[in-house]
Amino acid sequence: SAKARERQYKLSDGMGMYLLVHPSGGKYWRLKYRFKGKEKVLSLGVYPEASLSKAREKRDVAKRLCKSTPFRAIQN
Repeated sequence: SAKARERQYKLSDGMGMYLLVHPSGGKYWRLKYRFKGKEKVLSLGVYPEASLSKAREKRDVAKRLCKSTPFRAIQN
């Protein structure tokens, strides 16, 4: 289980998704991706409200959108 530490850290799930664990104990699903050569991070939800399976579903939707939709449409 992901426990709070002195500094924030990441637990990788694969395909660019990870759980960011803050020192306060907060846990946040994030998706790392590249757009026009720059690294970007998309928030997928807060654990436990967003479970692992729900975060993976959101990751898959986001990856499909990034491939088929202009980036500005995703941002709005």
